[in-house]
Amino acid sequence: MHELAIMQSVISIVEREAARCGAARVESIRLRVGELSGIVPRCLEEFFPVAAAGTRSEGARLEIAPLPARIRCPDCGYEGAPKGHSCPQCGGSAFRLTAGREFYVESMEVE
Repeated sequence: MHELAIMQSVISIVEREAARCGAARVESIRLRVGELSGIVPRCLEEFFPVAAAGTRSEGARLEIAPLPARIRCPDCGYEGAPKGHSCPQCGGSAFRLTAGREFYVESMEVE
């Protein structure tokens, strides 16, 4: 249920930027959601109309693009997708997560 609060924060960010640009209406909002962020895109979509009601974002198109998890292994230098809890190249577990926890507004279109 924290996705409602998250979506309200997104709308707040978008509304503030739309006002700064002098936009009358937000046409679309594009979000990036890391696969390990703990955020459920389907829930964001469900709460979007509620959060956007009565704002410039009401009726806007919401696009959610996933960001896959990526790691870097200090043992073998592998960079790429993880496999479970170990490096898929050497089996090491000392890897560092380099992508997949992000969540941000990538872009928006206004009128």
